[in-house]
Amino acid sequence: MNTRIILICAFLIANLLFISCEKEDKVARPEISELELGIGNNHVAYIGSDLHIEAEIVAEGVINQVIVEIHQEEGSSEEIVATFDEFAGKKNTTFHKHIDIPDGTTAGTYHCHLTVTDKEGYETTVEEEISLEELADTEASTLTMSTTPESGKSFTNGQTISISGTVTDNNALGGLLVALVKETDNITDDNVSGTNTSVIVMLHTHDFSSPKSHAFTASIVVGATNDNNMTPAPIQGNNAWRTGNYYILVKGKDAKNNAFQSSRYPIVLK
Repeated sequence: MNTRIILICAFLIANLLFISCEKEDKVARPEISELELGIGNNHVAYIGSDLHIEAEIVAEGVINQVIVEIHQEEGSSEEIVATFDEFAGKKNTTFHKHIDIPDGTTAGTYHCHLTVTDKEGYETTVEEEISLEELADTEASTLTMSTTPESGKSFTNGQTISISGTVTDNNALGGLLVALVKETDNITDDNVSGTNTSVIVMLHTHDFSSPKSHAFTASIVVGATNDNNMTPAPIQGNNAWRTGNYYILVKGKDAKNNAFQSSRYPIVLK
């Protein structure tokens, strides 16, 4: 009798283990594709600035964490590590970040690892070489506006606000932002950014048609649900649509963080 019970228990345990393994086998490891490193995928970053990194991530087991590691060959202690938990719980996402390359980092060839870990404990890593370079540059990019709204022009719900121009640089462009700002919010120009939730982002990009020159058009429909940030965000709360005086501000930086910005272009929302 005891032998029979033992055999039955062994059979049940083996069956449960088989089912468990079978279930685990159905969860695919995270997939990383369309990896871009550097502006225009040039695999270059400048010391004292940042590295543009973008990739498509699919994780059937749900993303837990994304880690970026930048290091030289064995023997060097220099390493840059950035960990991102904000994508946790998603099955797919566009990973788009800018990793700071600190002043004093040794120039040379590095390895960049992008690792995605899912909730099941599986991980996937992709690796590519990049070059970290010194850039002696104190000259900011040049901004030339092509079209701007007439000063004080009124817009109502459903109408499109647009502005366009060209930005050029002697070495390499870094980032571009076009923001719609409410005058009474009293936000300083320095604080107008893609992460400031009190502004409405009309355009935010680090992707350019060429490293040294980029023609842009930024537009947004009054009353739109989401902005045009790199990852579109809801227009609500602090930056909710309101009537009154606004202005458009265009600003950005080059690859060495030399900043530029436009004049303020005032408009009115009714």
